[in-house]
Amino acid sequence: MSLETYLEAKELIQNNKEKGFFVGSRSDELISLAEEATRIKFTGFYTDFLKTFGAGNFGSQEVYGIIGDDFENSSVPDAIWFTLTERQEVNLPDNLLVIYDTGSGELYCLDFSSEEPHVVEFVPGIDSDQQKYNVIAKDFGDFLLDLVKQEL
Repeated sequence: MSLETYLEAKELIQNNKEKGFFVGSRSDELISLAEEATRIKFTGFYTDFLKTFGAGNFGSQEVYGIIGDDFENSSVPDAIWFTLTERQEVNLPDNLLVIYDTGSGELYCLDFSSEEPHVVEFVPGIDSDQQKYNVIAKDFGDFLLDLVKQEL
């Protein structure tokens, strides 16, 4: 866990506003509604991301978050809508929250089975007992910084 990597990513995003398009700060009330809908208590750097940026993209890198409170009729980059959809369609485990689509079939998810969730790979279509859950980043801060640096 590295607060420094998250803060570096956040600063780079804020200092390069022309590369970003985010919905903006999400309220505590909206975050609570999203937690209720997903049955996940958001923690760590991701919560700060939601309160600061909400959801959106930095260059071509789209990071899923919270758009609004209609979790049934939304679209990407709405992490709540996408997670709930994937739970129904491909049996996404309840501890995972989709935050990124690679475009190659893999989904990157926060694994909320630990205090500061790892970013893990989930491959739709593979049975849950066959999933490897490869760790993509040890935390959201490392993941976000990597995406931001790719764009810069």
